[in-house]
Amino acid sequence: MTDDLYPVGADSRNDNRDPQVTEAENAHVSSAWGGSDSAPVKGEEILRVEDLTVGFPTEDGLVRAVRGVSYSLHEREVLGIVGESGSGKSVSSMALMGLLPKTAKVTGKAIYRGKDVLTMSEGEQRSLRGRKIAMIFQDPMTALNPVYSIGDQLAEAVRSHEAISKKAALKRAEEMLDLVGIPQPSQRLRNYPHEFSGGMRQRAMIAMAVINDPDIIIADEPTTALDVTVQAQILEKLIEVKDAVNAAIILITHDLGVVAGMAHNVLVMYAGRPVELGSTDDTFYGPRMPYTAGLLGSMPSMTGADSRLRPINGAPPSLINLPSGCPFNPRCPLATEKCREVEPILTLTDHHDHLAACHHWDRMAESEDPTAFFRAESEDAL
Repeated sequence: MTDDLYPVGADSRNDNRDPQVTEAENAHVSSAWGGSDSAPVKGEEILRVEDLTVGFPTEDGLVRAVRGVSYSLHEREVLGIVGESGSGKSVSSMALMGLLPKTAKVTGKAIYRGKDVLTMSEGEQRSLRGRKIAMIFQDPMTALNPVYSIGDQLAEAVRSHEAISKKAALKRAEEMLDLVGIPQPSQRLRNYPHEFSGGMRQRAMIAMAVINDPDIIIADEPTTALDVTVQAQILEKLIEVKDAVNAAIILITHDLGVVAGMAHNVLVMYAGRPVELGSTDDTFYGPRMPYTAGLLGSMPSMTGADSRLRPINGAPPSLINLPSGCPFNPRCPLATEKCREVEPILTLTDHHDHLAACHHWDRMAESEDPTAFFRAESEDAL
């Protein structure tokens, strides 16, 4: 990883940027994400994931949901994990939390402050979960218990890890609701999840995640089904809370605009494995994996000069019967015979600490606009 900071819209390295990338980066400028006040100073490494692999046995064969994921996370850092549905983003994080079914085959290492989370006993994982590593789940309506009040659920999150009275736990719950911007928190403690709006439920989930001052917050699609205004408020509040408790964030999302404005480093996943890893600036301004360029090119443009979307043709492969060679080769405009025979490994590219799993990353480096490869392919298909 790099020590540089990445404030929104502050890159002056390349004046000939793809306007769609610029739009993505500035999509949420109004919420002041990524500003110098919230940009972290790189601190101690708190999590290192090494060759994480997850498989699910089925009657049709082994579903290889995650294949060889590796990354590191430092204090106050935001790591964005992006990719299409089924790429293994959520499963890799659920493995860290110990929330996968017992039938899952998990290998690799997840070193949290010197201890491997994956080899811990069930009791050790339970004591770590919610206290040191917390998760904001994708759908707060199903994550929250409908028959308990918000206050009781927040208090339970505290009392499951600390020997304190219910009154003291409710007091902390009130403080957390106030921290995430819920008005009249003392009264809202008595409300049930169905009495909260979607945005307020999401804020309650953030409050539950940070109530024990965790080191790591895993945010799995934290703004799903919310309108743009509420999304901006929720994510801005998440950054504020992160800084208040000095936590790091693993942000799982499909929204590249959110990643550009919030994350410091980006991990791109495809077919269960990482295909690009680097700083947000390097990844957005100089993608070295065609899949990443395809994601950037599929974003809508507001310039008017080229309003047509540039989709990635085809669909992700089956995780039971992966194609030979690079799993992206059936959809890749740069695919050659080598791509169909040999699966590339993550390789250091021309950028510092920027890795890509592509045989032709050098061709990507030579192009001023890597998304143009997909533009030509999608237009030829019409």
